[in-house]
Amino acid sequence: MTHKKPGLNTICTHVGELKDEQFKGAVSPLYMSTSYAYEDVEVKRYPRYFNTPNQQALAQKMAALEHGEAALIFGSGMAAVSTSLFAFLQKGDHVVLQKTLYGGTSNLVVEEFEKFGIEYSFAKDLSAEAFEHEILENTKVIYIETPSNPLLTVTDIEAVAKLAKKRGLVSMIDNTFASPVNQNPIDFGIDVVIHSATKYMGGHSDILAGAVISSEEKIDRIFQLAKNFGGSLSDYTVWLLERSLKTMGLRVKAQNENAQKLAEYLEKNELVKKVYYPGLASHEGHELAKKQMHGFGGMMSFELKDLDSQAFMKYLKLIKPSMSLAGVESTILSPAKTSHALLTPEDRAAQGISDKLMRFSVGIEEAEDLIADIEQALEETKKDMLDVRI
Repeated sequence: MTHKKPGLNTICTHVGELKDEQFKGAVSPLYMSTSYAYEDVEVKRYPRYFNTPNQQALAQKMAALEHGEAALIFGSGMAAVSTSLFAFLQKGDHVVLQKTLYGGTSNLVVEEFEKFGIEYSFAKDLSAEAFEHEILENTKVIYIETPSNPLLTVTDIEAVAKLAKKRGLVSMIDNTFASPVNQNPIDFGIDVVIHSATKYMGGHSDILAGAVISSEEKIDRIFQLAKNFGGSLSDYTVWLLERSLKTMGLRVKAQNENAQKLAEYLEKNELVKKVYYPGLASHEGHELAKKQMHGFGGMMSFELKDLDSQAFMKYLKLIKPSMSLAGVESTILSPAKTSHALLTPEDRAAQGISDKLMRFSVGIEEAEDLIADIEQALEETKKDMLDVRI
């Protein structure tokens, strides 16, 4: 009988773990050295070459989680994004990008690409036809992000992957919001999968990291640039990230369940104007999300009708107004002031990101406690409005 492939939590726990041959410890040993022997060895190890024992072991786990052949671990999500893009783009090339992207990625493209003679254009919508419309003779890469930050737009991964293959282009995706628990783009034909591992992979708001997963051939191409850019991750943080990944499946599934409950509650609340969550039937990408996602994720955004969103966030007691996302604790922020602050007001408006929009990262607390926190914050914000009118 052929044994089936290991399940998600088994991969999270065991794939890529280092064996403690000396003391037989239950967890991977940590090799802190930045200097290794170079004579009479199979591998000349150096942290900037992404090949220390802990780096290589974690890369195996990352690759297994995303159904890829190989992976690289970076010092941040943006290091992973920038190195991957520059690995396949050079002077005179062109890239087509999704319009609704993480603000840091958009800023990288707008602020830096022209300096290197790289052309770019943004698809006018999320359809494969819109991406194909922007393809030029010198186009080399198509780049998408789904679900997107912060409006949770959903792009057809398979359609974009097929378009890229038809036109001989490299397809890339930022899979951060979904995590490997909820979405595996390589299964739909995507070439390069990128993560801010700071988020769901780290999961505890204490690690900064990035990851890229692809074929051996494409990872080698990215590595040739990565070793020169120097964006590798320290082995101590690599070890911490490997530890955090062991519980990723459990954490993310709990966040999926909580987010669904919170989204349904918010959508029914008369004080809420709009909720953006792919798990809601009202979300325009809901049917597509059901097709390409295993779960709808722990991220959503919403707007209040007439209440001051900044005042509302200040009244929250359990949910933290805080930067970043995907920790076990629930957090909330204003994209206009944080993740998309680098964009111009016009660019944010074009993407549908209003100053009142709040991005909500749902944690693993009891859903009832999160709802109660929102309820009391709404009541306090309403009182403020009444006091002003009086």
